[in-house]
Amino acid sequence: MSTPFYVSPQQAMADRAEYARKGIARGRSVVVLQYTDGIVFVAENPSRALHKVSEIYDRIAFAAVGKYNEFENLRLGGVRYADLRGYTYDRADVTARGLANVYAQTLGTIFSSVGEKPYEVELIVAEVGAAPEDDQIYRLPHDGSIVDEHGAVAVGGNSDQIGSYLDQRHRDGMSLAEALELAVDSLKRDTNGSDRQITAEQLEVAVLDRTRPQQRKFKRVLGPQLARLFDGGSAPAADSEAESASEAETDAPSGDEEPPPTA
Repeated sequence: MSTPFYVSPQQAMADRAEYARKGIARGRSVVVLQYTDGIVFVAENPSRALHKVSEIYDRIAFAAVGKYNEFENLRLGGVRYADLRGYTYDRADVTARGLANVYAQTLGTIFSSVGEKPYEVELIVAEVGAAPEDDQIYRLPHDGSIVDEHGAVAVGGNSDQIGSYLDQRHRDGMSLAEALELAVDSLKRDTNGSDRQITAEQLEVAVLDRTRPQQRKFKRVLGPQLARLFDGGSAPAADSEAESASEAETDAPSGDEEPPPTA
C-alpha cells in the first residue's frame, strides 16, 4: 500500500484560500457607498435579468461577486432566514449583523471542510438605519470572516485598487449623484492605471433609501432615473407610476450572464 501524500494543514488552507481568491478576482467588481440618504450599490453588470445586488428584507440588501450558483444559494438561504425570523419574532429582529453571522458560519464551515472546494464568493450585507451613523455594512470574504466597513467598500476584480481610490475620495454627506459618480470613476480604473469607458447600460444600481415612506427601503435605479444620475443630474424624489412599477423588486437570480458563471 502506497503512503498517502502529506500536505501540512497550513499549506492546505493557504492553497484553498488562493484558489478562492483567484475565482473571486475574475469577476467584475461591486462598489457599495454610503450617501446622505442611505446606501448605494453599483455593480458592473450589463445583464438586466441576472443580478449581483438583491433585497433580503425591509432594510437589508445583499451584494456578491464570484460564482453565480454559489452566491445565489447563499442569497436564497438569507431570504429564508430573514422571513422565518421576522415571522417567528418581529420584523425588527432581522438585522444585517445577524444575517452576516449566519453567512459567516456557512462560509467558514465550507472553507474548512476537506470534502468540498471553498466557495468562490465574496459578499456584502448592508442595512440602512434611521440616520447615517446607524448604517451597517459587512464584508464577508470566502473564509467566513466578517469585516465591519464604513463609508465605502469594493469587492471582486481589482478591489484593492478600487478600495484605495474610494478611501481617498469618499466623504460624508455625499448626494446620490455624487456617490454614483465616484463609484463609476472607481470602476473605470483598470489594473494598469488607465481608465476604461463604462456606460449606464453596463451598470446595475440599487439603493437602500432611508427616506422612502414604505417599510421596504430597497429600490433599483433604472432607465431614465439612472441616466439622469449617470449624467450628473439629480433624480426626482418621487418617480412616475410607470417608473416605480418597473423598479419593483422581483428578486430574479443574481449574477453575470457570461460563462463561466463568475460574477
